[in-house]
Amino acid sequence: MSRIEERLSRLNGNKALVAFFTAGDPDLFASKEIFSVIEKSGADIIEIGVPFSDPLADGPTIQASSQRSLQNGTTLKKIIELVTDIRSQSQLPIVLMTSFNPVFVYGQKEFVEDAVKAGADGVIVPDLPPEEADEFLGYANEKKLDMIFLLAPTSTPERIQRIGEISKGFIYYVSLTGTTGTKATLAKNLQEKVTSIKNKVQLPVLVGFGISGPEQAKEAAQCSDGVIIGSAIVKMIETYSDPAERNQKIADFISGIKKALTNSS
Repeated sequence: MSRIEERLSRLNGNKALVAFFTAGDPDLFASKEIFSVIEKSGADIIEIGVPFSDPLADGPTIQASSQRSLQNGTTLKKIIELVTDIRSQSQLPIVLMTSFNPVFVYGQKEFVEDAVKAGADGVIVPDLPPEEADEFLGYANEKKLDMIFLLAPTSTPERIQRIGEISKGFIYYVSLTGTTGTKATLAKNLQEKVTSIKNKVQLPVLVGFGISGPEQAKEAAQCSDGVIIGSAIVKMIETYSDPAERNQKIADFISGIKKALTNSS
């Protein structure tokens, strides 16, 4: 059982909170600090974003964070070193979220081996569809790196079944078509879509994209196994340049989301 599966199984009916931030924004030292703040505030799994110049699904907020990170000289190799550093102090599940290009340049097999050695538990590659993922998936399965696939409102029954068969850890349901970012309201058919998926797959289904506060998190959790929050956290990192203020804002935000999820269970 992977760290991700173990963590989700220990929730005992409570809903999972997955938090995302971009590595290297504002710098790698701050990233280690931000990880610790998010962990202490109640997150169950943390996604560490790998910056890329031309991402597939990132909205303006996360795109801007990637640009800042790249300008700071952040590389995939340095992020894997960051994971090693974090893992020496934390057992919280870590998922790397990356475009395929950095992995391809790094070397698929080498990336999987180094990520697992560093202590990463899972990986999300939004622009690597299951039809093209056989080689990478082979390396990931061999090294027990959970590959987490995405489903969307437009996913066909065939795609849902396929991803249900090959995904590990959990399934990431993209609640809205388009790019990431905080939204005022969730999709009206969210419950119908998530319930339909949960009837077809064995893995937990977590909802991401567009969740910006406790009320939306609570609403999304009523039909899913948990929520994934990114843009709202990344925006705080951009807005608050003072580390102490930034960390307090993030801590208050994550704690508030966790409380809402606990009340929704």
